[in-house]
Amino acid sequence: MRVLLHYDMDHEEPGLDIVNCDEQDDVRFKELLPDAEVIWHVLRPLTAADMDRAPKLKLIQKLGTGVNTIDLDAAKERGIAVANMPGQNAQAVAETSLLLMLAALRRVVPFDARTRRGEGWPADRGLVGGEIAGRTVGLLGGGEIATLLRGMLEAIGAHVLYTSRRPRRDDPAWRELDDLLRASDIVSVHIPLTDETHHLLDTEKLALLPNGVIVVNTARGAVIDEAALVAALTAKRLGGAGLDVFETEPVDASNPLLALDNVVVMPHVAWLTRETWDRYFAVAAQNCRRLARGDGLLHRVV
Repeated sequence: MRVLLHYDMDHEEPGLDIVNCDEQDDVRFKELLPDAEVIWHVLRPLTAADMDRAPKLKLIQKLGTGVNTIDLDAAKERGIAVANMPGQNAQAVAETSLLLMLAALRRVVPFDARTRRGEGWPADRGLVGGEIAGRTVGLLGGGEIATLLRGMLEAIGAHVLYTSRRPRRDDPAWRELDDLLRASDIVSVHIPLTDETHHLLDTEKLALLPNGVIVVNTARGAVIDEAALVAALTAKRLGGAGLDVFETEPVDASNPLLALDNVVVMPHVAWLTRETWDRYFAVAAQNCRRLARGDGLLHRVV
């Protein structure tokens, strides 16, 4: 079975003919599509035109959870199965979310810049950091990542609230979205990007946050209205942000968020650990073998 790993990484699995392709190399990708029976997909959008170049394609296997970068309607029309792997990157993303909270609170960006310029102690009074312990952290989402992160935060003394699509009023930590925003010192995003969640945190919602709040996003960039976020950060109404994702990726160097010293940024790599890759490949290989046997696929989306 020919598997096209759409990422610049070598990997071998018994019984699978795996070829890899850098996500930025569209020429090679188009050359490899005609023989691909399975695509192991990461982030570069997969379109109907791509699928039309792959007449043998039977399965698009998302290496991760979010399938917003796959044209699901096109896959369904062409009889191509789509599967994802929820939870396999949860540990890495939860840890990165905590990392970004700490980095924003402790002013890592300006301290790093000062240190590299040879400006050591003492720091000026504007660079006093903060601690997570004693703060209220509001999680947008109640899935596996949010659940893991909640345990980490509570272990170091934070008070954690969360909201979710389905009300959980029997849980004292659950809040309606607006109530959660008003009560939080830190807000962390852990929900998929859908028509319903696009720009969920817009100017109106961000205005509900108390002054000085830290906003963290390791989910999808367009859940937050970037223009509204830039305005709130520039006005110093928000205390800072930790962002692994952006509305347009890869993020352009001209994005105004990159010029702000109260913003910590990463290039959509919250999931990127050796341990995550091991879990990804285990599920992806298992689904290829299920496909070959005619068995049901794990975590089928389409």
